[in-house]
Amino acid sequence: MQDFGADAIENWLVGMLLPGWLGRVWSAERPGYVEMVSPDGIALESDARSTLVTARLAYVFSHAHLLGVPGALDAARHGMDFLWRCCRRPDGRFSHRCTTRGEPVDPKSDFYDLAFVIFACGWFARASGESVWLERAEAVMGFIETTLAHPGGGFAEDTLGSLSRRQNPHMHLLEACHAMAESGGGDRWLARAESLVGLMQERMLDAGSGSLGEFFTQDWQPAAGRAGQVREPGHHYEWTWLLHHHDRLTGGLRAQATARALYGFADRHHGPGPAHAVVNEIAPDGSLLDGACLLWPQTEYLKALAARVEFEHDAGAGARLDPHLAVVFARFVDRGSGLWINRIDAAGAPDRAAVPVRVLYHLLLALVEVVRVKRLVATRG
Repeated sequence: MQDFGADAIENWLVGMLLPGWLGRVWSAERPGYVEMVSPDGIALESDARSTLVTARLAYVFSHAHLLGVPGALDAARHGMDFLWRCCRRPDGRFSHRCTTRGEPVDPKSDFYDLAFVIFACGWFARASGESVWLERAEAVMGFIETTLAHPGGGFAEDTLGSLSRRQNPHMHLLEACHAMAESGGGDRWLARAESLVGLMQERMLDAGSGSLGEFFTQDWQPAAGRAGQVREPGHHYEWTWLLHHHDRLTGGLRAQATARALYGFADRHHGPGPAHAVVNEIAPDGSLLDGACLLWPQTEYLKALAARVEFEHDAGAGARLDPHLAVVFARFVDRGSGLWINRIDAAGAPDRAAVPVRVLYHLLLALVEVVRVKRLVATRG
């Protein structure tokens, strides 16, 4: 796909990427979805399923249905049914992992997983037109607010009381709240989103460097050692996109300055030139901690650029969109098959390991955002 125009990208999504993955990971006879495929696209069968991947793929196929992909709504319903029939236990809690028959493999309920269950509910409600999924999302959120609420603010990682606290599941709960608000869930979801933005600004943001921490103690102090130093540029870009859309949804400007700070930190340490892939980890001073590059930070950079174009009218960000799309398709994603290299090591060598299907969530959402913003720019003239 040398043409990075909006129509070319959308045609590739609808005509090749999404139908191809529909065929690889879903069939009506197979419980849940395939979660890993070989580098050449062969399904790697397993008796275990995860709540996280099931929810992410239910979102993917809900969105695919809204884009007009045949069969996608059936595939999405298949995943949502598996979530409620097998991942969700009789006591109402979701197992982190279960067998294809619904027997718990790892019975803890995980905050990160539950954020994506809510996200999937919002999107499937939109795709199916069924309001019951909004009610089910409300029940899941009620569990998070009553069982995982942490006295220090925010939420615990899981029902086992894992010690490390992370920004990442809070970020995805914000994304889920936005999805619910846009799917008819009501203003309560925007109020929840507002509290999550405030928590990030007050507890997770390092004001000195303008950067975002990843790992924290129980009272929101930076974790000890290397973990407390980790800054992931991909999450800075992901928050940039979310914060701009938070202001759009709430009609305010609460998040704008933070979005600019996070984008600025990641942008200062992005690397030389637009052809440089986003690295995994840096320190607060910008020094390199992990110079390998995963696919998902590349997609989040695309979303941040799109947000900068839409909300900041940033011509520089607009000029970087197509060069970074070229990086994604030259180094990570094979446009002929829709398969991807998930990781490139610090020396630039591709890691030809099995492909984690969960990353399809990142790729789809980023490319749909790029298409939308490209068309928005065209209407601006």
